[in-house]
Amino acid sequence: MSSQHDAWTAGHSYEHYMGRWSRVIAWRFLEWLDPPERRDWLEIGCGTGALTATILAKCDPASILATDQSDDFVRHAADTMHDERVRFETAEARALPVGDASVDIVTSGLVLNFIPDKPAALQEMRRVLRPGGLVAFYVWDYPGGGMGFIDAFWRAAAACDPAAASLDEGKRFPFCTAEGLKGLCEEAGLADIAVTPLEVTTRFDDFNAFWRPFTLGAGPAPGYCRNLEEPQREALKHKLAEEVGTDGAIELPARAWAARGTIG
Repeated sequence: MSSQHDAWTAGHSYEHYMGRWSRVIAWRFLEWLDPPERRDWLEIGCGTGALTATILAKCDPASILATDQSDDFVRHAADTMHDERVRFETAEARALPVGDASVDIVTSGLVLNFIPDKPAALQEMRRVLRPGGLVAFYVWDYPGGGMGFIDAFWRAAAACDPAAASLDEGKRFPFCTAEGLKGLCEEAGLADIAVTPLEVTTRFDDFNAFWRPFTLGAGPAPGYCRNLEEPQREALKHKLAEEVGTDGAIELPARAWAARGTIG
């Protein structure tokens, strides 16, 4: 299921909405993955470069080709990251712009759920990997209520507009579970499969800091919010304030599932 509200073209807006949490979870992911150094990486769905920058800082890669289907994200990442080891390119997950058996590690952060044909994407990852290569990715735990601030938004939205319930990522991405990711890896024929939870806390200084990213239009919830008429948007804001409170800082949990596997 896709949504007309999945707006992923505004790099600066995405940073305010999700990018800052993406950077925190990327560090946890790479701590768990503990990949070997001086390897050639390919990243699918680099967005604004949260995972890319963390790989550069933590993993001492030989090279990274970071791809995304959004020209805007690719430009944003390239403009903010200057390292001779990385290059950015616009590309689809099912048509990666490299030859067979040409990279050591293929990775993806918070993107696989937005790829319509996930088995085809995983087969493309296998195609570009060298023997013994590593596939590793992670997605937010939407079905398990793992994204507290997004869950709160959709509860408030559904209370104001029952039709909004169908847009909730928890319903749209039921495979984003430990069992779902393990099944995808098994279907792709990966070996040495491992799946683990990654948990962080999202903190907002006050309700205004919590609300503003939803007004910027980058992502499913902000896309939905931006397309509301002003009276409906104000009603949603009021309901959301009731949901999370307006007295001081707001802290909510964020949990992702990470998976890894190898090819022979």
